[in-house]
Amino acid sequence: MSETSKPSPATAVGEAMSERQQRMAIFGAVLFLAALIAFMAWATWALVNNPGQAATVRDIFIIFMALETMVIGVALVVLIVQLAVLTNMLKHEIKPILEATNETVNTVRGTTIFLSENITEPIVRLNAFVAGLDRLLDTMGFVGGFFRKK
Repeated sequence: MSETSKPSPATAVGEAMSERQQRMAIFGAVLFLAALIAFMAWATWALVNNPGQAATVRDIFIIFMALETMVIGVALVVLIVQLAVLTNMLKHEIKPILEATNETVNTVRGTTIFLSENITEPIVRLNAFVAGLDRLLDTMGFVGGFFRKK
């Protein structure tokens, strides 16, 4: 192996640290999931053995679900209002801009066609005529190459 392809000691240590950190993160996640499962099992066992407390927890859970539903409802109303504002903006602000742009493009297209028909075509015809005249004079032995650049 050449010297340039060997990893430096600093990079090897950096890679080992990141690999160690990855292992620690995986270990931490597994430990957290195991603790969560153990807590859920203990909570289930405690609620099954104490029906009064289970009813209280159920009622609190129902209240939290109702609050969450209200928050989602408000978020949906805000979303619908924002959608209406966007639709209004597209209809009254963006559409006129697009129409004006389309009109400008049509004007440019018309100007291009006009210039092509009235300026470019006559100049091309004149150049063709001059080139033909030059070739004719050159063929007949007159002053050929009079119109050519030197």
